[in-house]
Amino acid sequence: MGKSEVYIFGFRGFPSVQGGVETHVENLAPQLVQIGHRVTACVRSPYADKQLKEWKGVRMLRLWTVRNAYFEALLHSLICALVAGFRRPQVVHVQAIGPALVVPLLRILGLRVIVTHHGEDYNREKWGRAARTLLRLGEALGMCFAHKRIAISRSIEKLIATKYGRSCEFIPNGVAFADPPQESNKVVELGLEPGRYVLTVGRLVPEKRQLDLLRAFRSAGLSGWKLAIIGRIDHKNKYADLLASEAALAEDVVMAGFQSGDSLRQLYAHAGLFVLPSSHEGLPIALLEALSYGLPVLVSDIPSNLEVVGDADRVFRMGDIAELSAKLRALSRLSSNEADREAVRLNCVRRYNWTEIARKTSAAYEELVNSKSGLPLPRLNSSRR
Repeated sequence: MGKSEVYIFGFRGFPSVQGGVETHVENLAPQLVQIGHRVTACVRSPYADKQLKEWKGVRMLRLWTVRNAYFEALLHSLICALVAGFRRPQVVHVQAIGPALVVPLLRILGLRVIVTHHGEDYNREKWGRAARTLLRLGEALGMCFAHKRIAISRSIEKLIATKYGRSCEFIPNGVAFADPPQESNKVVELGLEPGRYVLTVGRLVPEKRQLDLLRAFRSAGLSGWKLAIIGRIDHKNKYADLLASEAALAEDVVMAGFQSGDSLRQLYAHAGLFVLPSSHEGLPIALLEALSYGLPVLVSDIPSNLEVVGDADRVFRMGDIAELSAKLRALSRLSSNEADREAVRLNCVRRYNWTEIARKTSAAYEELVNSKSGLPLPRLNSSRR
């Protein structure tokens, strides 16, 4: 297989930067390098280490942007597009629909473009009308003007087909597998007892709905258990302030901030239950990570979660705090043995392996690079509903 020069942008940065798209690229890019591609990750200046020029074979190109919830992604994407237009990589891979606003510019510059659709970001509760409008436009431009599209979930694949009449590759998120650590010192340092805490991991934003979980946990009255909320805010918001104030009133709730590396691995390995109460996800990597440790899980009934979890006993109606509380009580009484956990791990390995994901992504690159088409600009048509 031939080697391609690939530029990837549409995320804050990596390694160890909070976010699903960030985790996606952090795992995918080195795998693409191993296959033989020359990969440049275009990272945002506020989140990138100035000294880090290369990571696991991936070239790190730090490009300036302002740190602002509303403007940083668009401004950075515009700069990335102009840099790509000057440097002429064989493939530009845009991550997420917001950054896809610049796809027509990339096409005008004569570049081959792939867009990965990570989810309907305009449905996130934090955005106002103007931001939602831009995100919808980004989705339309990305899906209609990219040469190829990748959907990380079957529900997104269906959306692209029905809304835009475009084909796409279904290539899911993956998870890095490792033997669960036996050590629990990091867990104990946080005031948690192995096997006796409920874990949730994600950014502190309204659509993650940690507040629902906190209130359901308090209502459940799980004697001897604690709730560990892992994550931090990227930009100040009222939701995170309210979550912090309610957590401060509860002795059995631990807000541990952003965790990575060995600390996060220990938190997954020794949790009694993982809960994802979100109202919006693409294909949640945090859920895949929990399953990769064999954890019992409980999730809201949004389509992306249901693609991963099919057991009705481990699903609750999104936003229904009473049902969430009842299922927390029920699942806390169940015990899972090593054989059960290993079966969950093996199923996760089979479905969400980064090596296979990178192979499929690489095949999409090569098909595009080897295309003999003149690559004309398509008509914008998003009238299908």
